Amino acid sequence: MTNAVYLVFDALKAPPVTMNLSWLDDFMALAATGNFSRAADERHMTQPAFSRRIRALEEWLGAELFDRSSQPARLTETGHWFRKIAQELQAQVAKVPGEARAIAEASSTTLRFAATHALSFTFLPRWLRQLEAHTNLGPVQLVSDVQQRCEALLLHKQVQFVLAHGHPQVKGPLDEASCPFLVVGSDQLIPVSATDGNGQPTHLIPSDGKAAGLQMLGYSAESGVGRILRAMKGPELERLRAQQVLTAHLASVLRTMALDGRGLAWLPALLIGDDIAAGRLAVAAPDAWRIDLEVRLHRDHAALGRAAEGFWEAAKAASDAA
Repeated sequence: MTNAVYLVFDALKAPPVTMNLSWLDDFMALAATGNFSRAADERHMTQPAFSRRIRALEEWLGAELFDRSSQPARLTETGHWFRKIAQELQAQVAKVPGEARAIAEASSTTLRFAATHALSFTFLPRWLRQLEAHTNLGPVQLVSDVQQRCEALLLHKQVQFVLAHGHPQVKGPLDEASCPFLVVGSDQLIPVSATDGNGQPTHLIPSDGKAAGLQMLGYSAESGVGRILRAMKGPELERLRAQQVLTAHLASVLRTMALDGRGLAWLPALLIGDDIAAGRLAVAAPDAWRIDLEVRLHRDHAALGRAAEGFWEAAKAASDAA
């Protein structure tokens, strides 16, 4: 009797097993296949380590989840019950970061932007100064990147707004996701080239469209203006049979190469206005080769918090008044 009492006392002193949320992923992986080795590989661990984690989960629950006497292992009655519980828990856990960010944003005064490199240097500073006359902006956090990555930041809720070029006839990821946007400015893609001693373009698309030997500077897939250029002028560009001598995802890089005389490039007017005025670059094709652009401010569907919603309303009012 005395020994039995001491055994109970020792058991009461043993620390309880603590639930580890990653065990839910382990359990779901094994429940899907019934194969310990395959599930361990999927979870990037050895089979002995994986088996210990499944056993620890069972010890925490106080019941076996798998019938190990069969191959593949089958869920026990408790296992079937816990599978539904695990799915609900995973869904709840997945929502926690987004809900936490929403609560934080509700009281945050910081505006989080992503903008393409070209617009970060040209359009954004002047536009923000204009808006400051109508609203208190507060602190601004800016990420400057290629358009494809800016779009991904908004879709993953890492920023509140994206400032980028757009075109009514060219759909991008934010259009496909039905993200609201305002047209807050305008721009134009212009085919330009460095000039010779007489101020004439050294690389040219003549009016008859025959441009044998033309050297062209092109955009990579990450570029938003490149996406628009290909969509609007793709067939015509193919008929030119031009030699693409350089590809880059930044308009600023293509501008530098164009100034160096490397070839003809389609560049935003906001970026090269001073170069054309100073004669460093010249328009290198008929007007039909120009492409009108919109400068768009995109936002997420969800509520953004008081400061960000106030900024959106100020941007909307300014856009309507323009």
